[in-house]
Amino acid sequence: MFHTISEAVKKRMIYLEELDTQDRLDGTPRMMRLRQIPPETGRFISILAATSPKGEMLEIGTSAGYSALWISLACRLLGRRLITFEVLKEKVKLAEETFELTKTADIIELIEGDAREYIPHYKNISFCFLDCEKEIYKDCYDLVIPNMVKGGILVADNAINHYKALKPMLDNSLADTRVDSLIVPIGKGELVCRKL
Repeated sequence: MFHTISEAVKKRMIYLEELDTQDRLDGTPRMMRLRQIPPETGRFISILAATSPKGEMLEIGTSAGYSALWISLACRLLGRRLITFEVLKEKVKLAEETFELTKTADIIELIEGDAREYIPHYKNISFCFLDCEKEIYKDCYDLVIPNMVKGGILVADNAINHYKALKPMLDNSLADTRVDSLIVPIGKGELVCRKL
């Protein structure tokens, strides 16, 4: 996957990485910043997505589409689609631009709206990347896990750098008998759960 990334995808990834760095330095308000994953986390979720069983692939929190590009590498490999959700109009516009410029709109479906309203309609989730407002992580987790196929993988970002805010959700997941889970110290910390 990583050896065949198109030039258009590479170019957009670099652009978004630079934009994200600038956001963090210039005082851009928190909700307007991209707040995207680092490249090593992108590679990590791409590999996990590529090993997921058959089923729907979801992303909760699109931002400008950076992590979706990493997941799309696995989608292209497996012949699947990614459904990604974003609530902020400005970020939806950026993500649409990302998917158009990288010619990934054929495998990435962007839905503008609250993922919590849509998740119950997906009954065979095989992979989910959760990277949205921390206040709704538990809601999303509680909706996704019952709808995951056996062997399905959920990855939640910020498990280390937002540990205090996410502790109740993380503790719940680590004790959840429906999944095997652990926190991986890569990037900002990833909670990885595999449905039993």
